[in-house]
Amino acid sequence: MRQAVVLYKMEEAGLLTQRDDGSFTFRYNDLWFESSGKPAISLTLPKSQQEYHSEFLFPFFYNMLPEGSNKQNICFEMRIDLKDHFGLLLTTAKYDTIGAIQVKEIKNNEPNEHK
Repeated sequence: MRQAVVLYKMEEAGLLTQRDDGSFTFRYNDLWFESSGKPAISLTLPKSQQEYHSEFLFPFFYNMLPEGSNKQNICFEMRIDLKDHFGLLLTTAKYDTIGAIQVKEIKNNEPNEHK
């Protein structure tokens, strides 16, 4: 299982998890979900429910990935499998992204205060 914190304008909005079976879960943090002043991170992940499940990486996050030769170069340089969309997201969306969202991996040896 791999996990990442999803930040909206540098504030922790939720948790993205890739389960061992390859499926994905996105869950809004309690405080973010309960606050009427905090927006949904995406139109496809509205705050009408707190947790979402998918067999594949959610389209919102998939659309943040590089494509074509950029994807090939990053995967080659960082030794990421071309089919490892979550690994590519963790590598490319942690610093500078288009828009307000960043995705930062939670390492296994870090305390998980994000649940």
